[in-house]
Amino acid sequence: MIHPEYQKINRQYERLIRRPNMPAPAGNGVFTRWRRPVLTARHIPPFWMYDVRLESNPLLMERLGVNAVFNAGALKLGGKYYLCARVEGSDRKSFFAIAESLRPTEGFRFWDKPVALPDTEPGETNVYDMRLTKHQDGWIYGVFCSESKDTDNPDLSAAVASAGIVRTKDLKKWERLPNLVTARSPQQRNVVLFPRFVNGQYAFFTRPMDSFLETGSGGGIGFGTCADVTRAVIGEETITSARRYHTITEGKNGAGAVPIRTPRGWIHIAHGVRQTAAGLRYVIYAFATDPDEPWRVVAEPGGYLIAPAGGERTGDVSNVVFTNGAIDDGDGNVYIYYASSDTRLHVASTTVDRLTDYVFSTPPDALRSADCVRQRIALIEKNLAVLGKREGGL
Repeated sequence: MIHPEYQKINRQYERLIRRPNMPAPAGNGVFTRWRRPVLTARHIPPFWMYDVRLESNPLLMERLGVNAVFNAGALKLGGKYYLCARVEGSDRKSFFAIAESLRPTEGFRFWDKPVALPDTEPGETNVYDMRLTKHQDGWIYGVFCSESKDTDNPDLSAAVASAGIVRTKDLKKWERLPNLVTARSPQQRNVVLFPRFVNGQYAFFTRPMDSFLETGSGGGIGFGTCADVTRAVIGEETITSARRYHTITEGKNGAGAVPIRTPRGWIHIAHGVRQTAAGLRYVIYAFATDPDEPWRVVAEPGGYLIAPAGGERTGDVSNVVFTNGAIDDGDGNVYIYYASSDTRLHVASTTVDRLTDYVFSTPPDALRSADCVRQRIALIEKNLAVLGKREGGL
């Protein structure tokens, strides 16, 4: 018998799923935030958490709780929008689940069951942050972080990060491929498969790392190729978007969404990390690579594209925004799905034209305070001339 109180919980869930979303009024001309998160822990179907039977759960307690829903790969297929979200249980283990909607900004509903990846890595403890790539070869690939215990280190928190690879045709049946091997990088995460062949090979944007948390000698977002994705081995990695001192990428950076193709180049939406007195601060930034040589950066605006704002600043890991999914809708619109503070998933909308203008027309980081001031004064003087205002006056 179904517990009589379960229907009340389910009605609350249905109201949440059907609640409309609205664009936030204020923007910077580059993108528009939407008021409500598109996925949270409350979007998890109640029957994933409760034993709904009265006889076995008379007090209707959660049996398998969910802590957070965030960091989703994104894809549009057959007129529907799909998010492959990271779901973190109250036991700290993450797994993947597909949510779909007919609208890119609201109405996402999880399928009845989460993704059950083929369990081919015996030491694998945790999986998260899948990027979905619709590849030229006809497959949809998912590249994600495969985390295992570092058995050579007695510290219980010591771990090893690898890039796991799966592929599918329908987001339902998944084939697990061997983890990516990078000959010169002992650990990998934040890896993105490029959607096209490059010189006849599969191409990956990587993040070379010396350890689980520290990039160490890793110079930024890497690029490498391999002939066989079913046995993916990358010998050399070329740095594309580099880490730089006293910038938003000083601590580390990593590829985010699958690059978006434009006439002027591939637009990349990535994340940058710097250390602050309050801990690590994650922001989202953008850059562009050459249309034919996708490893070669041709434009990189200074500063961030999206930073934590308002309630986005608080959560399990505060002061963080992170993306691993965006959808180019094919009609000029782009939807960036980004998580805040490792807790919830938001959407920001923009267009290919706006992103292109932003990436190619925004000045690069001048790298020094004196040069940044000169850069800003040059803009001010141009504006004052147009506005007809005198220097120092109103």
